[in-house]
Amino acid sequence: MKVAVLKGGTSSERDVSLNSGAQVEAALARRGHAVTPFDFDRQTANALVAGGFDCVFIALHGPLGEDGTVQGLCELLGLPYTGCGVLSSALCIDKAMSNRVLEQAGLAIPAYQEHEAREGITGDLPARLVEGLGLPLVIKPTRQGSTVGLTIARSEEEVADGLVLAGRYDDRVLVQRFVTGVEITVGILATPELLVLPTLEIVSENPVYDYDAKYTAGKSHHIIPARIPEPARQAAAAAAELAFRTLRCEGMARVDLIVDDAGTPWVLEVNTVPGLTALSLLPDAARAAGIEFDELCDRLVRHARLRVIGGGEGG
Repeated sequence: MKVAVLKGGTSSERDVSLNSGAQVEAALARRGHAVTPFDFDRQTANALVAGGFDCVFIALHGPLGEDGTVQGLCELLGLPYTGCGVLSSALCIDKAMSNRVLEQAGLAIPAYQEHEAREGITGDLPARLVEGLGLPLVIKPTRQGSTVGLTIARSEEEVADGLVLAGRYDDRVLVQRFVTGVEITVGILATPELLVLPTLEIVSENPVYDYDAKYTAGKSHHIIPARIPEPARQAAAAAAELAFRTLRCEGMARVDLIVDDAGTPWVLEVNTVPGLTALSLLPDAARAAGIEFDELCDRLVRHARLRVIGGGEGG
């Protein structure tokens, strides 16, 4: 097929997206597809219209690529595209909204509050957040990924600093109770048959699994399956699948969780365009399930075509 790969863009995850896109391009070329890469900008839409493409592979991370915007563009242009549709993309990138939806589905979500950064930090706001949620707290932009703008705050002063940092990346900031436990991720494919990939435990050389730990070789390690009791693994897999279905995800997604000492899987967020680099989590989990990276990318492209041909919503 003739495939357009969208990468780069203007989000804070631009560099990671360029890397993901390059990996996808090479994989699809090895599978025999004719691949045209685009560093996404305002002119890309015109090129997509004129290009006669069979499919668009979305390798854009963060706003525009992961929030339903590009998905909606593809819908308007009548172009099949990989991954989740408009609704699920918009819900998943907005951590506060997805938390509300997942809570209604009965999933364990760490207690949280959302703050409008445009309102500024009043003198007693950090104290009120600590009083309501306790310490430590996780503070991050509501609509970003890759731990951009994230702070683990262990004092009121750090809460105040974290609010300022997160507010640089979004005008809405999520403040959430920190859950102690084993950090894991569960990838899910639905192309169209739903497959829950093996649980993957994340071990970071940094105190926090931050941007540096994610994208610097040797700064983090992936352990498959996660070193948690089997009942906890089953519970985490079930929670991830429920989150995927509840948020109406398609194609692929990665669900990040913390499993506490009692074996409870706490859902942190759902990523609809997870990293596709050599250091990324979902490709490792797929490989553990016997799906090599080239096949993974090919599956996503073929599913995008089938979803349109078969009359799927695509959003």
